[in-house]
Amino acid sequence: MTFARLALSAIGVLMVAVGLLWIGQGTGAFPYPASSFMINQTPWIIRGAGVAIIGFVVIWGARRFLR
Repeated sequence: MTFARLALSAIGVLMVAVGLLWIGQGTGAFPYPASSFMINQTPWIIRGAGVAIIGFVVIWGARRFLR
């Protein structure tokens, strides 16, 4: 596995994790910290979904094109 493939895969995994966290806070399913401005806010659901999708595309691209 090349360094670029490993680095892009790690970045993609982090993007997916952050996206899922934002979705969780936006929906109120993960209300931590309790004073967060992101809790129960629809824009963070949309932004989180976008970041997660981009993360999956980065992972897919790293596995597909960097062989």
